[in-house]
Amino acid sequence: MLLFTTFGRYLTQRFLRAILSVFGTFFFLIATLDFVELMRRAGDSPTATTPSIIQLALYRAPSVAEQIFPFAVLFGGMFALLNLSRKLELVVARSVGISAWQFLQPAALVAGMVGLISIGVYNPIAAEMKQRATALEASLFARTGQVVGKEIWLRQRGVDGQAIIRAAAALQDGVGLTQVAFFTFSPDGGFSERIEAKQAVLYRGYWELSEARVTTATEEPQSYSTYLVATTLEPDQVRQSFTPPDSVGFWSMPAVLDRTQKAGLDTTRYELRYEALKARPLLLIAMILVAASVSLRFFRFGGVTRLVVGGVAAGFMLYVATQLSEELGSSGIVNASVAAWLPAVVGTLLGALALLHQEDG
Repeated sequence: MLLFTTFGRYLTQRFLRAILSVFGTFFFLIATLDFVELMRRAGDSPTATTPSIIQLALYRAPSVAEQIFPFAVLFGGMFALLNLSRKLELVVARSVGISAWQFLQPAALVAGMVGLISIGVYNPIAAEMKQRATALEASLFARTGQVVGKEIWLRQRGVDGQAIIRAAAALQDGVGLTQVAFFTFSPDGGFSERIEAKQAVLYRGYWELSEARVTTATEEPQSYSTYLVATTLEPDQVRQSFTPPDSVGFWSMPAVLDRTQKAGLDTTRYELRYEALKARPLLLIAMILVAASVSLRFFRFGGVTRLVVGGVAAGFMLYVATQLSEELGSSGIVNASVAAWLPAVVGTLLGALALLHQEDG
């Protein structure tokens, strides 16, 4: 096999160097732009200093940069192949009987290994850095004790039946909610009562609601300074439900899925993230095939610029398809596994088809 020859090792080094160079450039740009934006925001915060802003930018950069792995592989693969073509190294390789499929073996190996390392090593580090960034950002920019964000929805089981919880925000400790509404149901599924409260704090085995107003279908609304609602939720489970999927590392995801499922909470976002991470090596290999299908034209034939633009457009379309598929998966329209794997599988097949047509057809 070409992989174990001197030429194969040479190609492996070229592809790896190109991909890492592109990723490093993107990482630096992301960190720099984020630092500039954070410095702009720091003008409104008396506690934000330049060292803390630099630290926050470095904490945030790995998670954001993780999203550009497919483009790093695409551009790195195109750059390496175009350089090989410009120096006529591909011409020499073909003259001795080496096909495109053979000298793409090192590129596919590098892409697959980059994918595996990105999910097994890089992703857990990026997830940990994102959690630290969230805590640091809250301490630097939060003006109140609330985490500002979209509405929070929870579902719980209790000895009195199930309940659906809606809250405007979570308190910083992660076990308290503000502007809460509980919709409780009896064990047979019938509506029981609606409870609105200014604040709800979770203790072991129950929620403590402050300034609660209870409405049922058979009685007049009643107001209570304190009201208790039984629950089987644990504080760690509630904190986890507020944690975005990209803040959970690859190796921690199965445990998070298990805890979330046992708590009766929605696991779709975590399932989709977990499957998307597992599909990443195949997606990166698909990017290599796309890069090869537009970068193997020899410079002396001309039209290289048009092919490069086509490759960028094809990679962008594949990325958009990936994002659209994940949106469909997160909304429950498509199964999480299908939504995560479909773009990678389709991209690989289309890249291979384009390469077959160009090389053999």
